[in-house]
Amino acid sequence: MKKAKKEKPSEFSLEELFARYLGRMNDPTSSAYLKGPCGDEMEFYLVVKEGIIEEVKFYTEGCEYTRACGALTAHLAWKKSIDDALWISPRLIKQSLKGLPEEHKHCAILAVSALYRAIADYLLKD
Repeated sequence: MKKAKKEKPSEFSLEELFARYLGRMNDPTSSAYLKGPCGDEMEFYLVVKEGIIEEVKFYTEGCEYTRACGALTAHLAWKKSIDDALWISPRLIKQSLKGLPEEHKHCAILAVSALYRAIADYLLKD
């Protein structure tokens, strides 16, 4: 039997991440909505149990880069503690999405900022 390989942020298929994380949630623990300077919008939905992000979804109709940044941000937050999720940074997203053009770094900022707002929504309810 093959030993399971430890996943790194750069080892993923965007199609798989879209299938897993793209969408809205009916009854999240917390959520957030942001509109970026480019006009793209990002929504994040979290289900948090005992400080762990048990489920995460994002939604955007933005450009392909906004979608990719949202998907990777959601992937990195899934099953993380709130404290660990706050270590996700636009720089990490940009580094992990090799080929993210400099003129689209704002897409990473938008995705991470929406995640942070959803976390803040959770913390304010606590």
